[in-house]
Amino acid sequence: MITNGWLQRHQVAVYAVAVALAIGVGVGRPEAAPVIERFIDPVLAVLLYVTFLEIPFVRLRRAFANGRFMAAALGTNFLVVPVVVWGLLHLLPADPVVLVGVCLVLLTPCIDYVITFTELAGGDAEQITATTPALMLVQLLLLPVYLWLFVGPAVAEAIDAGPFIDAFLRLIVLPLSAAWLTEVGAKRSSKAAAWQETMAWLPVPMMGATLFVVIASQLPRVHDSLAQIAVVVPVYVLFLLVMPLLGRLVAGLFEMDVGESRALVFTSVTRNSLVVLPLALALPAGYELVPAIVVTQTLVELTGMVVLTRIVPAWLVSE
Repeated sequence: MITNGWLQRHQVAVYAVAVALAIGVGVGRPEAAPVIERFIDPVLAVLLYVTFLEIPFVRLRRAFANGRFMAAALGTNFLVVPVVVWGLLHLLPADPVVLVGVCLVLLTPCIDYVITFTELAGGDAEQITATTPALMLVQLLLLPVYLWLFVGPAVAEAIDAGPFIDAFLRLIVLPLSAAWLTEVGAKRSSKAAAWQETMAWLPVPMMGATLFVVIASQLPRVHDSLAQIAVVVPVYVLFLLVMPLLGRLVAGLFEMDVGESRALVFTSVTRNSLVVLPLALALPAGYELVPAIVVTQTLVELTGMVVLTRIVPAWLVSE
């Protein structure tokens, strides 16, 4: 019999099956991609809802008051990461389209499934949740500045804040509010309590579903441009290798405990690819390749996250 504990113990196998199925569908049935793409936001919202349900809101309120973690998360994402990205850009050809795509995705810290991956790695997920409003606001303000510095003013002026705000409301505020209402209701109603208990089964299956819809819907977009965008893959892999180590270093400097350290590692490395994709699609003519560059980072990162959920607790930030 499959139990919640069984799902937790075999989560990597569940994700591997989801990724394999997604690749099969993405390659074998590329015409299905537009239909599958419509499910990305709903599936991601449900994933975050069931993730938020696992975080008692009394602990979340305390997390908001943790100024040390907030400072470390903001400093790592908006001081350390830009320096790393600036260095990585020198490994790429001097093509503005490629540089814009890489900057767009690597300079924006994740605000959604980073919470789930942190939880799966035994990290302090409520700390990540508490930082999402600040991470969202600061990246909204600083992304045009970094693009202006790294690429030039023309692209910075083309960035619209609308998709950022819309994604934050749909993918963070709405699921978080629903989780809070469920938690309140569970204290007053046996039916709500039973609902909350049932939802505890869903984090692993919903992460598998998220991996499936993202990869199956976006792989055809990447597949058509493989020769042109292959150059960015080593840069994305290097980012995945470097940032967990730097995140761990910063956590040590701030003398964080195990849960906080793991949380800082994951917020350092995960990027906001699903949120910036609408921005990439909205760029002016001449930047048609940027969405494929962003999606490539999604595929590389999701694969890396499955590995990091094991490596971080077992080696990088062990008990």
